[in-house]
Amino acid sequence: MIGFVLFFAWLGFGGDYIWALQGHHPFPWVGVILTTLAIIGVWYAYKTGPEKVLWATGARELTDPKTDAERQVANVVDEMAIAAGVPRPRVWLVPDDDPNAFATGTGPGNSHIAVTNGLLRICNRDELQAVIGHELGHVKNLDVRLMTTLAALVGAVLLVRDGMGRMMGGGLGRTGGGGGGGGGGGGRRGKNAGPLVAVLLALWVISWIVAPLVTQLLALAVSRRREYLADAMSAQFTRNPLALASALAKIESAAAPTVSIKRGAAHLCIADPLGRRLTNREGWLADTLATHPPMSMRISRLKGMGYAELKKEGGSFTSSARG
Repeated sequence: MIGFVLFFAWLGFGGDYIWALQGHHPFPWVGVILTTLAIIGVWYAYKTGPEKVLWATGARELTDPKTDAERQVANVVDEMAIAAGVPRPRVWLVPDDDPNAFATGTGPGNSHIAVTNGLLRICNRDELQAVIGHELGHVKNLDVRLMTTLAALVGAVLLVRDGMGRMMGGGLGRTGGGGGGGGGGGGRRGKNAGPLVAVLLALWVISWIVAPLVTQLLALAVSRRREYLADAMSAQFTRNPLALASALAKIESAAAPTVSIKRGAAHLCIADPLGRRLTNREGWLADTLATHPPMSMRISRLKGMGYAELKKEGGSFTSSARG
């Protein structure tokens, strides 16, 4: 959050400094305004982020289950909330045939679990329990607080960038004209600072262009490592890591296109809904840019947990039999 505010402070005060070098814009209004807007934006995204994410995916709240699948997911959420030791979250259904799920909220007391129609169709009860346990792991670890806020900020940055781009387009044109015709000290100052102004202006414009990417990178830096922890917590809650491994394998093999979950909320999901190739790779670039760890790595870790548990139970049984 501090990084987000500082980035916008640079955008604002950087523009003020560029204009000041040309003898214009004596008070840093843009810096003050943008920094204030960034602080307000963080607070607003924190407060309204969950509702914005759910609205963006077209989710509807499951308040009165009517079908067997709806009753099953409601019961599973009740069971897993008890196992995780958190208040029962509100349950939402996303009208999408691509199997996926995500959690959002500001903490255990204000959390939401959303599952797609496709997930309910392909998962049995054990697999559904494991997926819900994974999402409740994010809730219990407070991952949803930061990840939801960042999801809302990604959209806010796009809007601010577009608006400021239109406003600055005219301002930069007028500034360039004023710098060329000024007389006295202002003209000499603009001439002497010409190369510095050009470099700073280039960096400033590039910063505006990459602003949405920077915000997304903040989200990505959080999400990839936390997926492994949420997988482990699901195994802890259900005592059945192989169920989550099976569910992830089914999700990975699904071919239905994602229509409801877009880029801004992709890092919230249990699996990357955009099917990007980078997600299935390892290394520095993938760790920096991918929203999720490779599915094969997640499945192999869960299978390792499951086999270790089975071996432990088998050893205990053998010892008991001998006794």
